[in-house]
Amino acid sequence: MASSMNFYKAIVVPSRSITDGRQPLVCVPLVGRDQAAVLGGLATIIAKRPDVIEWRIDYFSGIADTTQVVSLAQRIRDLAAGIPILLTRRSTREGGEPIALSEERVLALHEAIFASRAIDFVDYELSSDPRHFQQALTAAHAAGVQLIASFHDFQRTPSVEEIVAKFIAAEQAGADIAKVAVMPRTIDDVLTLLNATREGHRRSRLPIIGISMGAYGSLTRLFGWAFGSSMTFAVGDQASAPGQLPIGELRDALAIVQRALSGDPK
Repeated sequence: MASSMNFYKAIVVPSRSITDGRQPLVCVPLVGRDQAAVLGGLATIIAKRPDVIEWRIDYFSGIADTTQVVSLAQRIRDLAAGIPILLTRRSTREGGEPIALSEERVLALHEAIFASRAIDFVDYELSSDPRHFQQALTAAHAAGVQLIASFHDFQRTPSVEEIVAKFIAAEQAGADIAKVAVMPRTIDDVLTLLNATREGHRRSRLPIIGISMGAYGSLTRLFGWAFGSSMTFAVGDQASAPGQLPIGELRDALAIVQRALSGDPK
């Protein structure tokens, strides 16, 4: 009998159970532009019970108001009723929304949110200045927050060797989880990402997340876990990247593949 836990490394929140071990974690993005949209989207998402909720604060128009952001983060935490929260400010160089904040102010905002104990994970990009990366990592770990070191390429799919190097670099930088998301131009590029994910799983001690985006890349959201990816992303309210599938459909497909690999016809 095959077990999904033989394929990928588990992502764990201390003292909290966020997966039953039968499927990879399913993360759903929260991308509201204002507080009303964030809370409305959150209500829709919570009803679908994802494993993790990702708040994309680069979409939030009030990002420059630290007090407002921290207050909303705490509200999200309270309403999420135990669902772990991932905080993400995606930069424009890696596909995020433009914001009127320097990196120093972004880091100060992160530290304020960390201090509120409202989140479990933070995404910070490997392409950041090493000084900024270290500051984010130190602040996250001081607050008990796990850092996902991420790399995104919305234009192409690098080689297997380049992608694996990103996973290894994340581990060497001290991250808790490594993430790579790339854009395929052909179906062969999807195989490149999957092969790199498998090799990264073998070579890194970290849980890793490997994603191919767009229509072709949707395949990796369905069975990337079988190649070593510990988390997949789905739509609960609105998508944050091309190729994300509705959470209900994704979970149905995951269950089918899980049964097939376990040898259970039921």
